[in-house]
Amino acid sequence: MSLTLEHVSRVVDHEVYIDDACLTFEPGSFNVLIGRTLSGKTSLMRLMAGLDKPTRGRLLMNGVDVTGVPVRKRNVSMVYQQFINYPTLTVFDNIASPLRQAGVAKGEIERKVRETAEMLHIEGFLGRYPLELSGGQQQRTAMARALVKDADLVLFDEPLVNLDYKLREELRQEMRELFKTRRTIAIYATTEPNEALALGGTATILHEGRVIQSGPTTEVYQRPQQVLAAELFSEPPINLIDGRIADGEVALEDDLHFALNADLAGLGEGAYRFGVRPSHIGLVPSNDDDLEVSGVVELAEISGSETFLHVRNGRFSLVLHLQGVHDYPVDSPIRVYIPTHKLFAFDAQGRLAQAPSRRY
Repeated sequence: MSLTLEHVSRVVDHEVYIDDACLTFEPGSFNVLIGRTLSGKTSLMRLMAGLDKPTRGRLLMNGVDVTGVPVRKRNVSMVYQQFINYPTLTVFDNIASPLRQAGVAKGEIERKVRETAEMLHIEGFLGRYPLELSGGQQQRTAMARALVKDADLVLFDEPLVNLDYKLREELRQEMRELFKTRRTIAIYATTEPNEALALGGTATILHEGRVIQSGPTTEVYQRPQQVLAAELFSEPPINLIDGRIADGEVALEDDLHFALNADLAGLGEGAYRFGVRPSHIGLVPSNDDDLEVSGVVELAEISGSETFLHVRNGRFSLVLHLQGVHDYPVDSPIRVYIPTHKLFAFDAQGRLAQAPSRRY
């Protein structure tokens, strides 16, 4: 059962929530909506579910117009950030509730509930109540209730955001495995680029209600079609430096110069914005084409086993995403190294002019 959005918009009190979205989701596909808070992810999901009606445009399920069909008449399930379970029902009864509402036979309910609970590793908790469960077990219960009825469309609105890192990793892996054998359309919303990459499938970048780019997740990541897509699909955001190409070389902020490499050789002379991902800048040279940048440390953000190092060289700032703990004092001098073969080039209109040819 495919889902197609044809020029779908939603405007509430003159405020645009969704602006002319055109998307198609295929049966059996896993799809990620990525965007900052208030980018339109939840609004788009509510339109897909039938909880809201579009101001303009149509929604088609398998070619049939369902724009005005209410949610109760659609075979749709939704999982939210919060653990929405019935506190007075056991885990078994929570999972079984949509099947009972649909009039499914008792024996079939028993089979489906136990089968779904086993997939999500909560079969040992079916007799417990939600408040007797951990956060991860409660979210698994909510997910099992959404999955048990074999919906045509399952929507996940940032369902793992309130869980700790280890649980999130476990559930991401389980979700990928769950949908490999289903014909269900799964759509997952997140604010985190790394989560989108971990989940794979297809990715749709949203910003202020507009679809910025959509396609296979790795393709969208490796070939962002505009500056905004590159910024949104990078954590921390991609570093951007103004520069020019002239006389066979690149000048960054009229300060740093290097000869055109094979990746950038096809670009014409003129002004560009060059992008480099924070994880690709190093503290030591590791490539023949590394560009050395001298600067001072503005801030070293240490987060567990990672460090986000903010560096300024006088004309522009850079952020480095480093593995390990790097406790640099503020204002200490530093040299960092940019691999020029990993530079993205965007033209004066912000469109992708050249992406690195080497995949990473």
